[in-house]
Amino acid sequence: MSVQTLSVPSNPALLQHAEERAQKVQNRIADAITRFAGSMWFVYIHVLWFVAWIAFEVEHYPFGLLTMIVSLEAIFLSTFVMISQNRADGKRQILADHQWQIVQEEEGQNEELIRLSNQILELTRAIHAMTSARADAEPPAPAAAPTQTSGPGPADTPAP
Repeated sequence: MSVQTLSVPSNPALLQHAEERAQKVQNRIADAITRFAGSMWFVYIHVLWFVAWIAFEVEHYPFGLLTMIVSLEAIFLSTFVMISQNRADGKRQILADHQWQIVQEEEGQNEELIRLSNQILELTRAIHAMTSARADAEPPAPAAAPTQTSGPGPADTPAP
């Protein structure tokens, strides 16, 4: 069994943030410690350590040295918890900023689409006005002469 590794973020903004964090050694160390301290291996090691401390009688009850060591460890772990929370807050802020940028771009696109739609509407109205004016200005077409049908008619009948 190994300590759980973090999955690679799929958001481009988070990828960039992860790359920037990985450039500093102190960030890599803090990330490794928080990853380990948040794992079950951390719990198992401490359980074994406490059992061994008590079973091998490293010190007698009330375990003053063990209490001091655990208290110091708790102080450092609480600091790493805050570091982890700050890192999570940073990621959330990056995602929020990226989302805001996308919303702003979409708003610009929507405004451009509205502008184009209004242009199309104005052109459609102009075309409609022109075709209506042309239809009103043209004289009506003359009625077409009736066409003859085939077959005998009154003019084709022989006189008696």
